[in-house]
Amino acid sequence: MIKRPKTWLAIALTAVAGFEGVRTTAYEDPVGIPTICFGYTHDVKMGDTATMEECETLLTDEVVGFGLQVNNSVVVPLSKQEQAAYTSFAYNVGMANFNKSTLLRKLNDGDRAGACNELPRWVYAKGVKLPGLVNRRESERSLCLSGIK
Repeated sequence: MIKRPKTWLAIALTAVAGFEGVRTTAYEDPVGIPTICFGYTHDVKMGDTATMEECETLLTDEVVGFGLQVNNSVVVPLSKQEQAAYTSFAYNVGMANFNKSTLLRKLNDGDRAGACNELPRWVYAKGVKLPGLVNRRESERSLCLSGIK
């Protein structure tokens, strides 16, 4: 059997699902935002429930959407690893934060390694450094740097 390399989407889906985990009943994230499935927050209310199939569909739709938005914001070519890392990052922090970040400025200026190295700065939620974000950002950083030749 021939193994095909993973696309950015497969890498990003695996990363986001692993970092976010899945819950089929709404819960409050570390900063109190009602969340369901794989970190989905849009119009979620406490008490909401979803099936695994609904969660997987939401995850795919959201990751594809964030990936497209990342592409629209970036003016330099990205490797599949960079695309996956930045998509995971944007999924977590939102496009507004991605678009106003030093990370994006460095990336669009051609400083690909410098952009990857900005990821570990994003480890705070409401001023509190979260160990889960430290781990996530280091993983995203490593993935991002692995795509730079």
